[in-house]
Amino acid sequence: MSKPRPHLFRTRDAHNHSPVTYIELFFDLVFVFAITQLSHRLLAHLTPLGALETLVLLLAVWWVWIYTSWVTNWLDPERAHVRLMLIILMTSGLALSAAIPEAFEANGLLFALSYVFMQLFRTLYMVWASAGVNDGRRRNFIRIAFWFLLSLPLWIAGALSEPTMRLLFWVAALAVEYAGPYTLFPTPGYGRSKPSDWDISGAHMAERCALFMIIALGEAVLLTGATFADLQRTTPTWIAFIASFIGIATMWWIYFDIGAKRGSQLIAESENVGLLARTAYTYLHIPIVAGVVVTAVADEKMLAHPVGHSDLSFIIVAIGGPMLFLFGNQMFKWVTSGARIPPFSHFLGLFALAVVGVGGWLGHWQPLTVGVSATAVLLFTAIWEWFSLHGGWQRWAPWMGPLFNRFGRTS
Repeated sequence: MSKPRPHLFRTRDAHNHSPVTYIELFFDLVFVFAITQLSHRLLAHLTPLGALETLVLLLAVWWVWIYTSWVTNWLDPERAHVRLMLIILMTSGLALSAAIPEAFEANGLLFALSYVFMQLFRTLYMVWASAGVNDGRRRNFIRIAFWFLLSLPLWIAGALSEPTMRLLFWVAALAVEYAGPYTLFPTPGYGRSKPSDWDISGAHMAERCALFMIIALGEAVLLTGATFADLQRTTPTWIAFIASFIGIATMWWIYFDIGAKRGSQLIAESENVGLLARTAYTYLHIPIVAGVVVTAVADEKMLAHPVGHSDLSFIIVAIGGPMLFLFGNQMFKWVTSGARIPPFSHFLGLFALAVVGVGGWLGHWQPLTVGVSATAVLLFTAIWEWFSLHGGWQRWAPWMGPLFNRFGRTS
């Protein structure tokens, strides 16, 4: 007689909570390496084409990580069987990360094969693990496997093509994959998923994405520290170093002080947890993470060359990184707050960053001036939001009453 299939899924508590486990944190170490590789690649290819290529690679890296986070929301990582599956994924993830710098040169096939293997292996593992345990979940992952199979020829064709065609093929592959969750994975013979099928632990998903933000911010700290360590200590480099770290710390504050806490609470209590996780965490965290990566590149360039003329590429990353970060946070907080309009503080920050960008280009500002100004805008945004949501304006600036009454509660 054959052995019964092992039950590999979590047993949740009365609050539907699934704690993040040590193996999940260990798995994330691969993505510390991946984020570092993406930053270095963007720094080495700071052109419109290089930025687009790096964006494609970032979207692929994020897609591998977020799908794995969905899977470990259900699977019990304390089971040896699941741990081995994650370790196999980590091995392929290291290969994928190592291929990033030359993914559009010599390592295209290594990147594509590593990516496709990770996505299909994990998905088919879920199909196998769900059989006889949760038939609805098994059907969902059959649908997901179908969508990954749709994109597979595009990944391989791109890897075997020259760089320009590779970019087109891989953009098409990601377009297919990113359309899957949005359309609820319509599949011949299986139809679409239902939102009720995605019965995840919202608190676990919120915590996993918050931890990925720590990875991205940690990479920014490492890049700043490593760059500063190799520089001669001058007044401009000290100012650039301090401004860079204040900017990173302010990004942490903007995301974690309000957004992460409120999002975690809302998704834990939501009746449509699957749809909220898809929108707020699967999609809207992409510009937040991208913003941190781009800002880290701008900080490295500012540290290396704080004085002199700011070229257009530097201004774009120095302003574009914080803008991506603020826009992503604004949309995330809007979706998870129930407010009628997105946070007003973030509108102010985005407008001020645009002014700094135009001023820096037309006024021929030095990189240090542009970078410090961008950090000042982030700091202003964080302070405005904190005072708005913690009653500071009414306490310290009652003359702001009319503006607070209109916009304050949406920060």
